[in-house]
Amino acid sequence: MAAETALERLEAAIAKLEGARYELTLFVNGASSSSARAIRDARTLCEAHLDGRYDLAIVDVNQDPELAMDHRVLATPTLLKENPAPERMLVGDLSDSDRVLIAFDLRAAGSSAEPGA
Repeated sequence: MAAETALERLEAAIAKLEGARYELTLFVNGASSSSARAIRDARTLCEAHLDGRYDLAIVDVNQDPELAMDHRVLATPTLLKENPAPERMLVGDLSDSDRVLIAFDLRAAGSSAEPGA
């Protein structure tokens, strides 16, 4: 059996990510319009790009400040990707879907193609 090349290892890792289940937490601050917008944007992105392969928890930092502190959340909205690794945190406006997709390894920078396409 031939040794695996770096390219083969990369392709295997990408294939594994394409089927991975994403664990996301969105931290918001109360029932404000910016919180509602962040929730809508996060759900829209998940439905469009993760095809049912995600769990999205919504945390109001006013209701659960300890959880926010545990995850080092300093501002809202904050979207946290815990799985698949590596953990990533995106703070601020989630309406720029390309920015979110790149930050969470769902799309390469400069790419307009859908993941797995």
